[in-house]
Amino acid sequence: MLKSHGRILKWWKQIEKRLIMDTTIKTEIQPTLTEQDKAFITRLAKRIQSSGFVTPAIFFLEMTKPLALLGSHAMVFFGPIVNSFIKADGYYRAAELFEEPDTVEFLLSEIERLDKEDSVVEGESRER
Repeated sequence: MLKSHGRILKWWKQIEKRLIMDTTIKTEIQPTLTEQDKAFITRLAKRIQSSGFVTPAIFFLEMTKPLALLGSHAMVFFGPIVNSFIKADGYYRAAELFEEPDTVEFLLSEIERLDKEDSVVEGESRER
């Protein structure tokens, strides 16, 4: 029994090393957002903010951030169906962008920034 426990422990240590190595490699290769990507995400954040669904959107995005890769793959899978009904420019680029949880985090920060700016503007107009 002790031998099998030792094997399991050794096996687990190897898996931990691989996971740590995979994480460090992923962060080194991670692409940076271009100005076009940032503009696209800012436009998306403005749409969300103007629709009035800021709080539900933030809750939804925070909950699904760990599943960003899965959602991105679902977008690619349903891409032909969506594009047959709606000609969405940049649909596949959006799927590629939202593969990374950092992009979702950038979208969240943009939504919060726009909402904060809007609340400041509303606060100034109420004072007058």
